[in-house]
Amino acid sequence: MTLTIQQSLIIIAAVTLGTILTRFLPFLLFPDNKETPKYILYLGKVLPFAAIGLLIVYCLKNVSALSTPYGIPEALAIACIVLLHLTKNSTLLSIGGGTIIYMALVQFVFV
Repeated sequence: MTLTIQQSLIIIAAVTLGTILTRFLPFLLFPDNKETPKYILYLGKVLPFAAIGLLIVYCLKNVSALSTPYGIPEALAIACIVLLHLTKNSTLLSIGGGTIIYMALVQFVFV
C-alpha cells in the first residue's frame, strides 16, 4: 500500500499528537500543588505486579504439559529467572539471563 504525502503527514501528526498527549496529560491532571488521589497511588502500587502476572500468563498460555517438550524449557527459564533475581537482585540480569537460557534451550536442546 502506497501512501500519499498528505496521508503520511496526517499519520505523523496523529502519532505526534498522541505521544505529546500521553507525555503531558499526567502533569496536567495531577499538578505538583495538588495532592494525588489515593486511587491513583493505589494503582501505582498494584499495576506493576498485575502487569507482570499478565505477562507470565500470556507467555505460558500455549505451553502443554501433555506433549513434548512438556514445558521443560519454560520451567527451566523461569527457575533461572527466579534464581538470578534472588541472588543478584538485578531485574535486567534476570530478564536477560532467563531469555538467553530459554532461547538456548529451545534452539539447541529441545529441537
